[in-house]
Amino acid sequence: MTIPSAVHDVIIVGSGPAGYTAGVYTARAELAPLLFEGTQFGGALMTTTEVENFPGFREGIMGPDLMEQMREQALRFDTDIRTEDVEEIDLSGPIKTVVANGETYAAHAIILAMGAAARYLGIPGEERLLGRGVSACATCDGFFFRDQDIVVVGGGDSAMEEATFLTRFARSVTLVHRREEFRASRIMLERAKANEKIRFLTNAEPVEVLGENSVTGLVVRDTVTGETSTLEITGMFVAIGHDPRSELVKDQVDLDDAGYVRVAPGSTATSVDGVFAAGDLVDHTYRQAITAAGTGCSAAIDAERWLADRGDITANTLDAAGHTVDAV
Repeated sequence: MTIPSAVHDVIIVGSGPAGYTAGVYTARAELAPLLFEGTQFGGALMTTTEVENFPGFREGIMGPDLMEQMREQALRFDTDIRTEDVEEIDLSGPIKTVVANGETYAAHAIILAMGAAARYLGIPGEERLLGRGVSACATCDGFFFRDQDIVVVGGGDSAMEEATFLTRFARSVTLVHRREEFRASRIMLERAKANEKIRFLTNAEPVEVLGENSVTGLVVRDTVTGETSTLEITGMFVAIGHDPRSELVKDQVDLDDAGYVRVAPGSTATSVDGVFAAGDLVDHTYRQAITAAGTGCSAAIDAERWLADRGDITANTLDAAGHTVDAV
């Protein structure tokens, strides 16, 4: 791979609260960050409805609106935001590189903020009918199910939020959960139970999505008796969590058993010198917008201090051997 002549101080891979916050902080530190937000920018909050617990918004704010404001703030401080998807990341050597849309970009420091992707059930019919009645984004697709009967699969806060939001459009929403008890917070569960459009089906495990060109039903198995039954529905929304988007670095930085990037205690530093990680890529405990933003801030400060300690906060180029030299 050809190393480009220009070397950035820092490249940020990913957007969302972590990536955009890292962009704000590194830009204000005059590191001229290059941020790859990808074609599906904004992170998980782009599929979230109203955010009620982000400080500064007393009346709440819609997830996509919050992300747009964060993005605009990063742009205000001259963060160079690119919409290309990063295809490769090489963290070997003193100069790190990323490839996006066939072009290679280099930096002294990298901040990883790729977030996490929606997890699906992996049952027959699900993948085939994705986008034709199967979805993991109520905000994106809820409008298409006006006056229809749909299900939401899951038992946590995300499932409660999705189900509650979908009652704006659907005739009925059935929450399907494989256990007897829900793991959602009390306030979210009580809110869902108070909604007359939502009914609960517990001890029920989805086994097959029915339909040829669109969803017509969901087969569920009773986890106690083993008996199966069919729910006549036209839409299924999956809300069972996310998997970290660590595929591009899985053989380069230390990961935990679930695929999340490991960072040093009290730091955002990964196992690779000059590489930092933030947001849902590292956090499977709190998973909040505010904590993601906080780690994005921390990663930016850690990267700035790392660069300052090395004396790399300059405009640099590479010689033929790949060594850093001051730009003329």
